Amino acid sequence: MEYSFSSFFTGLGLIGILIGMVLLVFVVWSVVWSYYDASRRGKSPWLVALMVLFMVWPVGLVLWLMLRPQKVES
Repeated sequence: MEYSFSSFFTGLGLIGILIGMVLLVFVVWSVVWSYYDASRRGKSPWLVALMVLFMVWPVGLVLWLMLRPQKVES
């Protein structure tokens, strides 16, 4: 049985696309979640969502989780 490198790299490309799509879903979800969380806590939702989006992705989300107000406005 002989394997070709082209089919191997095609498989890696498909895995890369799948991982990229999963990461994109996580980024979009974290931006939407931070928007709604900031609006519930009385902060500027657009500013927080842009911070989470434009900072290196996990850093912006972790920063918001550390700096967000503890009390939710009713």
